[in-house]
Amino acid sequence: MPPVTTSLIVANVAIFLLQSLLPGLVVPFALWPLGAASASGGQVSFELWQLVTYAFLHGGLTHLLFNMFALYMFGSAVELVVGQRRYLVYYFVCVVAAAVAQLVVTHALGGIYPTVGASGGVFGLLFAYAVYFPHNRVMLLFFPVPIPSRIFVVIYAAIELFLGVTGSQAGVAHFAHLGGLLGGAVLIYYWRNVGKLR
Repeated sequence: MPPVTTSLIVANVAIFLLQSLLPGLVVPFALWPLGAASASGGQVSFELWQLVTYAFLHGGLTHLLFNMFALYMFGSAVELVVGQRRYLVYYFVCVVAAAVAQLVVTHALGGIYPTVGASGGVFGLLFAYAVYFPHNRVMLLFFPVPIPSRIFVVIYAAIELFLGVTGSQAGVAHFAHLGGLLGGAVLIYYWRNVGKLR
């Protein structure tokens, strides 16, 4: 595996193990909604570092395994194409974009609950994979038919949007996933257009 992808997976697994030993890590490092401090009487609060740290926490072993498998599958290929430095920047832009999207949604809908997981970064990598390898075939677990990645990402995004709008799958940050994808799309557009002009 490429070094940055390997390092991200190792960091996620190590922090998950630490989280298992110290469950209190969720309180300061998960992503809490804006205004959580006043709503919770100061028990929890949003802090700036949570825009990144939430992506290294996970809600359970299955959550971790799915994210790390996707990070390996899509991230390894993307890192080899864009290089280590750009890959690292891209991943964290997607993570932060996912966090911002989640903050906007939770602010609009209300509620005090933490967001954790690398899914926002993973969805950004999925978009990049579809851009750089549009004809490579991938498949959904519940629909095991190989389809081109560029079609796969459109279908998956549509499903996420539907689930987010209908609220039919509680406990999953669908708009964070879409935010990570959108953040990746904006950065790739910048690299391919504005960056070239400069």
